[in-house]
Amino acid sequence: MDSQTCNVKKLHDQIEQTLNDGSLTHPRCRQRATEIFDLVHDVSQGLAGDDHLDSILELAQNLADEGLTPACRELGEHVTAFVDQHQEEFISHIRTHTCPTGKCPMLTPAPCQMACPAGIDIPSYVTLVGQGKYAEAISVIRRDNPFPWVCGLVCTHPCEFMCVRGRMDKSIAIMDLKGFAAEKAMSAHSYQNPEPGPDNGRKICIIGAGPGGLTAAYYLALRGYRVTVIEALPVAGGMMMVGIPRYRLPREVIDREVAMIESLGVEIRLNTRLGKDVTIESLRSEGFEGFLLAIGAHGSYKLMIPGEDDYEGVIPAVSFLRRVSLGDHRRPGKKVAVVGGGNVAIDAARTCLRLGCERVTILYRRTHDQMPAHHEEVVEAEEEGVVFSYLTIPKQIQGADGRATGIVCVRAELSEPDDSGRRRPVPVEGSEHVIEADVIIPAIGQEIRPQGLEALEEVDWTRRNTIRVHTVTMQTNQQGVFAVGDAVTGPATVVEAIAGGKKAASAIHRHFEGIAQPALPRVPVRRRRLPHFDLPASLKTDLDRPKMHQLSNDRRRITFQQVHLGFDEQQAHEESKRCLRCDICIRCGRCVEICRDKMGIEALCLGYLDFDNPGPTDLRITAERCIACGACSTNCPTGAMQMTDRDGYRELSLCGTVLNRLQLEYCEVCGAVLGPARYHDYIVKRVRDVSPTSNGRRICLECARRQSGGQHAEITPPPR
Repeated sequence: MDSQTCNVKKLHDQIEQTLNDGSLTHPRCRQRATEIFDLVHDVSQGLAGDDHLDSILELAQNLADEGLTPACRELGEHVTAFVDQHQEEFISHIRTHTCPTGKCPMLTPAPCQMACPAGIDIPSYVTLVGQGKYAEAISVIRRDNPFPWVCGLVCTHPCEFMCVRGRMDKSIAIMDLKGFAAEKAMSAHSYQNPEPGPDNGRKICIIGAGPGGLTAAYYLALRGYRVTVIEALPVAGGMMMVGIPRYRLPREVIDREVAMIESLGVEIRLNTRLGKDVTIESLRSEGFEGFLLAIGAHGSYKLMIPGEDDYEGVIPAVSFLRRVSLGDHRRPGKKVAVVGGGNVAIDAARTCLRLGCERVTILYRRTHDQMPAHHEEVVEAEEEGVVFSYLTIPKQIQGADGRATGIVCVRAELSEPDDSGRRRPVPVEGSEHVIEADVIIPAIGQEIRPQGLEALEEVDWTRRNTIRVHTVTMQTNQQGVFAVGDAVTGPATVVEAIAGGKKAASAIHRHFEGIAQPALPRVPVRRRRLPHFDLPASLKTDLDRPKMHQLSNDRRRITFQQVHLGFDEQQAHEESKRCLRCDICIRCGRCVEICRDKMGIEALCLGYLDFDNPGPTDLRITAERCIACGACSTNCPTGAMQMTDRDGYRELSLCGTVLNRLQLEYCEVCGAVLGPARYHDYIVKRVRDVSPTSNGRRICLECARRQSGGQHAEITPPPR
């Protein structure tokens, strides 16, 4: 499917055109075509049920079979063939209430949801947080992600990059609201699992208890599968547990959410290594019919420089973080040099500070703005005292008496941009220097260790040494064997592994049920369309993203206490109200065009609607210019823009944000609502030259007609 073409909308428009062009002359044929159109319209509006598709096909077949006219037969055959060809897309619209192309306005997901790898219905849970319904918010999140608390602390939040509010000022704190809701729900014992389906008797073995494997276990258990997870480490959680330091992600958070998955009947066997403690054949003998490989990327790339293998004190970052996470809090040395510029390098450096290392330096071959690590992580490392040495290239590790003593480096400068536009670091001649360090921690990348998978001979590997899978189904070349996580993507994020686990669980279920696998990637599912908050435009504009409470620097440098302390309840509620509810407003800009081009008022200053080139936005300007004519709300395709009369006032609101509120006027004769004075004045000005005067009185159109009719009644007709 073309990403810009919605075939549901295409068929909708084709049938509408056929109904309007007069080609369907037979009454019965026209009636059936109208019924088909209504059903397709329901699909495009998110109102369709499971029977809609069958009804469309049945009516279309009747049209073709009866053949009352050639046009009737042609329409029936076209609808049947079109729906058969694009059946998956129609089913997706019906079941997910989502149109990823944006062509069906009522089913267009918000940009934040489309950016989330797991496809979480972000506007719904953000709204529920603002309503204080934390358990409901967690229920919405866990439809797509079983680790809301974990992701509320360590997600890379690509959703926030796409947040439309960020085109006005600052994006919504989507990640932090997720963590807030999870902590509140867990504390109140309202964090509950859905009711699992009946036991279907099938056994699935998952190799690796990381986020991808555990996510698949969660969704398979809900479908009634008996799931066993084998894990080589003594703890569950994978890289969440042994790769992310406790100051970012407390162990208790992982333990609590893993326990929720175990409570569904998922068995986790720790200290069990594939190829050593169990084999594929021994697992098959236990009755396991399907396998999911979620082994992670626990190896490290070497620096490939002299001295790397010759001295004690050279510790790969992944091994170092694993050792500390498993309880070894001994100081590795006094002076530490961490090589790399990613998040793992930052984690290793900040961990060293907390272990008591006196000086920690990060060596990075490029500049500060080219670091792949998250900006906030870099800033916090600088606050804690980590030293950054940019444009520095390691050349050799020095040592004495079998122990590392320093790392020889050269300074670099950036070259002219190459064909890709990137400037590469080039060594500067004569800039060689030594950085003293008794511990060197390479953090330049991770790799997959495939030990134990030799029995799976048909599993194919890529040139990057990752498992080759079908990207939609996560299925390998070997029948009944699937794979997810870092072993497939290479080192990635927790939420990307979760997304893969969810896809794999669905594909495994389809495999065993004999259901055809999807040809297209899954689209995000709109779980709810909740009422919006009502608040004035001035408040909506003035609300600012709250500052996250943090542990003091003194405490951060000496303990592994959580650095980000979370929002308080008032902050969370106010932050949720900053959301522009892009699940309702699709930012089509029709309201602005109508107001500016048709009415000539130009009362809507909504520059954020232009996503690629956002302009100035001032929600308060509307109150200064708007005449409350209602043209914008009448032409809004989703009901985001609304105009209502209440308590003697006419209000214009956009997703609950009150843009204008004008006092109503009433007909002096009959008392009917005339609208606000601004609107009445606008109408009077437009019709002054073609309508009789009302002598300055405020009267409705009907009374004006009566008055005009009375004036004409007094005119004596000319004699014959």
